[in-house]
Amino acid sequence: MPKPTASAEWGSAVERSAVTSLQQTEPAGLVDQWRDLLARHATTSCALEKELQGRHHIGLSEFETLDRLVESGSDSCKMSDLANEIYLSQSALSRTVARLERDGLVDRTLCTEDRRAIFVCVTDKGRELHKQAAPTHREVLAQSLGAPAMPIL
Repeated sequence: MPKPTASAEWGSAVERSAVTSLQQTEPAGLVDQWRDLLARHATTSCALEKELQGRHHIGLSEFETLDRLVESGSDSCKMSDLANEIYLSQSALSRTVARLERDGLVDRTLCTEDRRAIFVCVTDKGRELHKQAAPTHREVLAQSLGAPAMPIL
């Protein structure tokens, strides 16, 4: 078996030192930051879900989907593009869009050039619900995240 060279031994020692250093700072630093982020996300998501459902009878995933569609500024959005912009999995987004469609808030249409592509379009009813629910969404975000609420234009 070949004997390791001095540079290989030195590299291993440096790597061990770096790993030991990271292990010493990691629990107090990165892991705590990660857990704080998760807790803040959970608290904010629960507050949004409760207020949106209670005041406007819409869930957070449904509102976020409407919000992305309205903010896109276009008449329709490709489902695959929407999936890239939102935190939902492809199947969760499909179920969310199906609920929005069932409630008359969006329409789905097939692309005429590519039958695999589906377009989602906000209806007038969807725009009206978004207009009513957006101030609630922004208010809860401001309360939860400690920032002033921005007016919805």
